[in-house]
Amino acid sequence: MSEFVTTQQIGDAADFVRAHTSHRPEVGLILGSGLGPLADAIDSPDVIATADIPHWPASTVQGHTGRLVIGPLAGTTALVLQGRTHFYEGYGMDRVTLPVRVMLELGIQTLIVTNASGGLNPNYRPGDLMLIRDHINFPGMAGNNPLRGPNEERYGPRFPDMTQPYDPALRALAHRVAAEAGFALREGVYAYVAGPSFETPAELRFLQMVGADAVGMSTAPEVVVARHAGLRVLGISTVANLAQTDPTPDAVVTHQEVLETGALAVPRLIQVVCGVLERLSEAG
Repeated sequence: MSEFVTTQQIGDAADFVRAHTSHRPEVGLILGSGLGPLADAIDSPDVIATADIPHWPASTVQGHTGRLVIGPLAGTTALVLQGRTHFYEGYGMDRVTLPVRVMLELGIQTLIVTNASGGLNPNYRPGDLMLIRDHINFPGMAGNNPLRGPNEERYGPRFPDMTQPYDPALRALAHRVAAEAGFALREGVYAYVAGPSFETPAELRFLQMVGADAVGMSTAPEVVVARHAGLRVLGISTVANLAQTDPTPDAVVTHQEVLETGALAVPRLIQVVCGVLERLSEAG
């Protein structure tokens, strides 16, 4: 097998999805830890186990089901990836981001990515939703960029612009939707780290110092690939816990805590995502 994912493999995966759904999705959604219930909002969906899709990376993490759920959602047709894969599971970045390439092959031009994150901003509280304005891609800066390797010009240029990775008009629309529903969204910078170990107190203080408002182990690679291909991106982080920069002796951070807090935020996340989809034309 080639070191990198090939266009043939991407095409095989896209063909399999086309053959197993009558829907033609316009928007893609990638759901983070504990946020899978958002897919339940789709009416009478076609459901495809990602384990059946050729070349698709298998998710091994609790809270990531491993399904594509495709169907009508809030006035559009959506493809929801219920369970992503991560670099720390042992996959190369090109394999982690293969689902975004497949979405592109299926004709999707708008991507909504969600994740569960740790709150670094001292004003944040568990359960807050943060629109991602920008990110710091630490693994990418260190050489593990998903665009490493041969560049396929039909997807995008060798050196893609990342001045505005997260679409300003989509963020503005999300703020309006939340305000009309009676709550406010945070907005900030997301720091992407490789994981799977949670950050030490010194690492958390460093991330705060360089301007990050939340930290997590996903999202940035998918966004890089999406922007390379010209997709519009809306990113939403659920603040699952707060940074313990000066922890007590008995302090412990667990993945279960992340899942439980993420579940509490799901109703508001659904309101925001469905509201944005219903009014997508307002974002241009």
